[in-house]
Amino acid sequence: MQDSKQKTRTLTQMALLVAIILLMAFTPIGYLKVGLVEITFIMIPVVVGAILIGPGAGAILGGVFGLTSFIQCFGMSPLGAMLLQTNWFLTFVVCFVPRVLMGWLSGVIFRALYKVDKTKLVSFAVASLSGAVLNTIFFVGALGVLFHNTMLGMAGDAKVSLLTYLTSFVTINSVLECAVCLVVGTAIAKALYKSFGRQKEQR
Repeated sequence: MQDSKQKTRTLTQMALLVAIILLMAFTPIGYLKVGLVEITFIMIPVVVGAILIGPGAGAILGGVFGLTSFIQCFGMSPLGAMLLQTNWFLTFVVCFVPRVLMGWLSGVIFRALYKVDKTKLVSFAVASLSGAVLNTIFFVGALGVLFHNTMLGMAGDAKVSLLTYLTSFVTINSVLECAVCLVVGTAIAKALYKSFGRQKEQR
């Protein structure tokens, strides 16, 4: 009976978080777009799920985030539309894989830190912050590797290195994403962790 209740609660939490991701992805809540620069806060429900339920849930929620990011490429994202015209499969990889890894690793980081976190706060903060940091690192890294020539073409200056261009491309949004994910993600995850009770301890 306990296992059945646990599964039901987990499925309910997952369904709620997926619904939040979809709502954020297709309304102005989830994205702040300025030209090619896109600031997103969809990492927050992904990280919350990774903390509440575990790395596996984080990976699944990250996958949902990745799918919505790919859908954005069909006319809703200027950068995504440009990448889609270049190579649709690599665009899918860039949108999907980094978000899956981000969700999974956020859960792994939380579990590792929670075991030794006497404050029971640092683990939530670091895991929440890692969502934004890892999302940026993996996404930009994938862009640099899979769309090397495209990114160089966007730079428009042969003297500008790819690394320099990619770095300048993300610094505008990365600080804000990190700050919001740290504050909001930590507050929500910690509150829900207490309210709903823990999942089976570090399954």
